[in-house]
Amino acid sequence: MIYAVWIPLLVPFLVVPAARRLADALSPRRAVRLLAATGAGLAVFTLSALALLVVPGAGRLSAVAAAGEFVRPLAAVEPALALPLAAVALALLLGCAAGMTRAARRHWAQLHRTARPEHGDDSELAVLRDARPDAYALPGRPGSPGRIVVTTGMLHALEPAERDALLAHERAHLTGRHHLYLVAAELSARCHPALRALRAPMGYALERCADEAAARAVGDRAVAARAIGRAALAARTAGGPAEAHPAPALAAAAGPVPRRVAALLGRTAARPRIGRAAAATLIACLAVSGAAALDATHDLHSSIEAAQGEAP
Repeated sequence: MIYAVWIPLLVPFLVVPAARRLADALSPRRAVRLLAATGAGLAVFTLSALALLVVPGAGRLSAVAAAGEFVRPLAAVEPALALPLAAVALALLLGCAAGMTRAARRHWAQLHRTARPEHGDDSELAVLRDARPDAYALPGRPGSPGRIVVTTGMLHALEPAERDALLAHERAHLTGRHHLYLVAAELSARCHPALRALRAPMGYALERCADEAAARAVGDRAVAARAIGRAALAARTAGGPAEAHPAPALAAAAGPVPRRVAALLGRTAARPRIGRAAAATLIACLAVSGAAALDATHDLHSSIEAAQGEAP
C-alpha cells in the first residue's frame, strides 16, 4: 500500500499543463464538464489517500487496536513510518476539511446576502443608475433564479443588439448555474495545491459557454464578439466597475477578453488533436489515481484481516 497510496497525491501535478490547453481545444461545455469532473475526482482520491495513510498509524494505538480486534500490528506501512505518516496525513485531512468548510460557508453567506433585493425589485434585470459601465450575473440561493445587474453607463455604451447579446451572456451564467462550477473548483483546490491551477481554465471555459449562448441568442457571432469587446473596453476605460462585485458574481468583461473575442470570430486555429490529447490526459489521470486508491484500499483491507488473525 505504501507505494500505491502516493499516486493520488502526485497525479494532480500532471493535470495542470493539459487543463490549460483544454478550454481552447474542446467545446466550452465539454471543457467545463471535464474540468469539473477532474477536479472533483482527484480531490476525492487525494482525501482517500490521506485517510489510508492515517489508518496504519492509528492502528498502533492500543485503543484502536482493541476496537479493531488486532492480534498483531498492521503491516501496511513500515513501523518506523506509521505514526509520523499518520500524524501528517491527519493534519492535512483536518486542514482540507477546515478549508472546504470555510469556503462552503462563505459562499452560502454570500448567496444569502446577494439574495436580498438591494438592487431594485425582485425582477431578473436590475438597472443601476451609474455612469460607470458595468454588468454582471448575480446568482441566487437554491430555488432562486438570480438576477442580472447592469448600469446605465453600460447600456449607453452599447448598441441595442449588443445590449441583447450582453444580457444573453449574463443570463446564460444564471441558467447554467455557472457559479456552482466555480465553487466546485474552489473546494477541489482546498484538497490539493495543484488543483488550484484548474480555477483559471474553469473560469475561462465558463465565460466561453456564456459567449456561445449569447451568439446563439442574437444569431450573430460578430455582434456577440463586439458586445463583449466593447463592454470590456468601456469598463476598463472608466477605471473599474461601478461597485465592488459580490464574490459569486460573473461578469462578461472578466477573463482574457481578446481570446474570447477571437474564439467567437473563428480566429483561433482549430486544434482537435491537442484537445483530444488534453482530454485523454485528464481522463487517464483520473483513471490512474482512482485505480491506485482502490489498490491501496485493497492492500490495507488485506493488512487489517491479517492483523485480526484472519486468513489473507
